[in-house]
Amino acid sequence: MSPLALLPELLILAGAVAGLVTGLFVARDRQRVVAWTNGVALAGAAAATTMNPETMAFDGYVVDRVTNVTRLTVALATILVICLAAGRARGDTRESELYTLVALAALGTITMAGAGDLLVLVAAYLLASIPAYALAGFAKDAPGTEAALKYYLMGAFLGVLMLAGVTIAYGSSGATAYPETRAPAVAAVLLLAGLLFKAGGVPAHFWVPDVAEGASRPVAAFVTTVPKIGALAALYRLASGVFDEPALLAVVAAATMTLGNLAAFHQDNVRRLLAYSTVSQAGYLLVPVAVAGRTDLAEPALLFYLAAYAITNLGAFAVVATAGTDTLADYAGLARRSPWTAFALVVCLLGLVGTPPTAVFAGKLLMFAAAWDGGYAWLAVLAAANTVASVFYYLRWIRPVFAQEGGAGESRTGAVALMAAAGSLVLGIAAGVVLLIA
Repeated sequence: MSPLALLPELLILAGAVAGLVTGLFVARDRQRVVAWTNGVALAGAAAATTMNPETMAFDGYVVDRVTNVTRLTVALATILVICLAAGRARGDTRESELYTLVALAALGTITMAGAGDLLVLVAAYLLASIPAYALAGFAKDAPGTEAALKYYLMGAFLGVLMLAGVTIAYGSSGATAYPETRAPAVAAVLLLAGLLFKAGGVPAHFWVPDVAEGASRPVAAFVTTVPKIGALAALYRLASGVFDEPALLAVVAAATMTLGNLAAFHQDNVRRLLAYSTVSQAGYLLVPVAVAGRTDLAEPALLFYLAAYAITNLGAFAVVATAGTDTLADYAGLARRSPWTAFALVVCLLGLVGTPPTAVFAGKLLMFAAAWDGGYAWLAVLAAANTVASVFYYLRWIRPVFAQEGGAGESRTGAVALMAAAGSLVLGIAAGVVLLIA
């Protein structure tokens, strides 16, 4: 058991602690150094992941392909979030705390994915959740405070249910380590409560639109994207060997993708539209989780889709942050005012639909194949129908972008949005190579 196997996690933790300490001693107008500190630590974690891909197991923590892909995806996505937040948090009295909280929540997300014991999973859940609650209300305004309160209360309630599930699973099997634990139906439902909360899945999704609208735009991008990665990876592990009957996940996936789409149809606030879009995407991502252990396609489908979703969803939120407006009507004429921002928006929205050659297209193809091969053909058909239906509300946003007049947004080009859009295209085009390497 070598500590080097945990080098990515240790680097992120060191960056968060160093950034917090540094923020105590530098002037307010120089706290950007904390963003660099955490950014470098996250980049080092990503590099360490690629240089140490070998599988190594610890008591209660597993380092394998699921953990490594989560490490890499979370680290790169969090770097994009820090870049997005840096330009808007400059000069804030708590600027250094913002970057530190983001890094700690990212660390909790990675730990959720690597957890091989129910007790480690609960600790990781708390580490991923508590900083996120603080981030939701970081601006200390009325919408952010309300969002943070709803976020915290729902997370605390569902977290208690999750602890009850751990208790029942331990009482049933006498162990908490995944290989020795079996969760009967009641325990599985209770465990699902906490993880579906982090993933934004039905019926634990009610916080998503409120936090996406009430929190600052960079925070909304983070909490609707990054924690979902660790939660779904953790669900995959549980479905593979702990749950007695993972078929319930197929029903949850169907409900999540359908209800998320239905709620998004008539949204005029783009942040709420993206929030319900993330709910529907959670439903698609739950499909390979539902067929875990039934087909070899489940793991690559989930991991590739997670990476594709993360970069594409962050790109869409980055456009919202760049434009500085949340109303659909204000995006009228965006292509004329800021053509590169409009390009990034179109790529990311069509990417969320699953349009080639974006990364989500390849992820959805893998998801359909996994569902079909795993014996859930009806779920693949339902996912395809929901994909077609989702085109409607994404086009409601794209159409005014090319209007000749109107719009109240700012004429700026966002580097993060362009990087995310380019990353989605590159990952989609190189999907075959990426899957081969992984």
